[in-house]
Amino acid sequence: MPGYELIGKEEKEAVDEVFDEGGVLYRYGLDAKRRGIFRVDQFEKEVAKKVGSNYCLCVSHGTAALKLGLFALGIKSGDEVITQTFTFVATVEAILELGAKPVMAEIDNSLNMDTADLEKKITPKTKAIIPVHMGGVSAKMDEIMTIAKKHNIPVIEDACQAMGGTYKGRYLGTIGNAGCYSLDIGKIITTGEGGLLVTNNKEIYLRAREYSDHGHEQNPNFPRGKDTRKFWGFNYKATELQGAIGLAQLKKIDYVLQKQKENKQKIKDAVIEIKNIEFREIPDIDGDTGDTLIFFVENKDKANNFAKLLAERGLGTKNLPDAIDWHYAGAWNHIFGNYPEFRGKDLNEVFAKSTELLRRAIALPIMVNMQEEQIDKIINAIKEISKQIL
Repeated sequence: MPGYELIGKEEKEAVDEVFDEGGVLYRYGLDAKRRGIFRVDQFEKEVAKKVGSNYCLCVSHGTAALKLGLFALGIKSGDEVITQTFTFVATVEAILELGAKPVMAEIDNSLNMDTADLEKKITPKTKAIIPVHMGGVSAKMDEIMTIAKKHNIPVIEDACQAMGGTYKGRYLGTIGNAGCYSLDIGKIITTGEGGLLVTNNKEIYLRAREYSDHGHEQNPNFPRGKDTRKFWGFNYKATELQGAIGLAQLKKIDYVLQKQKENKQKIKDAVIEIKNIEFREIPDIDGDTGDTLIFFVENKDKANNFAKLLAERGLGTKNLPDAIDWHYAGAWNHIFGNYPEFRGKDLNEVFAKSTELLRRAIALPIMVNMQEEQIDKIINAIKEISKQIL
């Protein structure tokens, strides 16, 4: 984390070229003025090639990519979609947007989907499963796909925080029926806002593309103004500026991942012997993006105190515990309070296993441009605070 650290002359030159070569910001049409250059199209092709997917759709943001993937699978009102308690609220919002019901599986020590609880939550109404690769770490995809195939349920991977990560040699986002990446300002590569949907299924791709463009089929036999359509859609199109910046950022992704992993390992190696802290389980070490270093302390109070002492040293945390309320279903009474089975209940008790893990977790952001002095400062802070409160 994240690509914004590396925004520089390459991105500026890419934007300048958009204006130098016709100034077309819209991704479709205006063929003569744009001199045959379609940057979003090119970005989609490059991403698909990078991750080994047949199709890629670039849209306005990662939340839209999730919604489009669900729509393309036919998710509708009354359906149930299982995801996990630890995720950004957008995952659940995408489900709600289609009138479906979010069903929350607990997490395990990987802080991703607990596969045993996943299977318990499946009902005849379950129409999709969304595992989330939180903090750039893969969910246990072999187990999840086995369960999904057993029950004939499609899988959409929320890899919004994990672009470039892998699981047993396969890119996250390409293992399920479809996968989504976010390109917002805090992600591994960024276009400011933006999202990507990847899939090997042509029907999923076309349905998502059509919905993202007001239902346009992009029928080659008709001009855009007379284009054909099968259903109404909405507007989630990306712009050519996003495409241009995305192309520049994509060239940097391998460097981002390399530096994140190196910096994370330096910190982890230096503090791994500290007593009374337990590191997050990583299902595939080789595929970790290095985005975040997460460890557990004894209880919630010690976690909050740990974060407070880090802040006093000028060091922040990432989502845990500072922004947990935006990343944990146990805090979403505004959503689950609308369902009779949760009304009046403490969601922290409803999702007891997740609460126990998340409330005692410390997440440290790993940056690309960390200097040795900053790494040493983090290491020393962890050691000193551990001695003080653990």
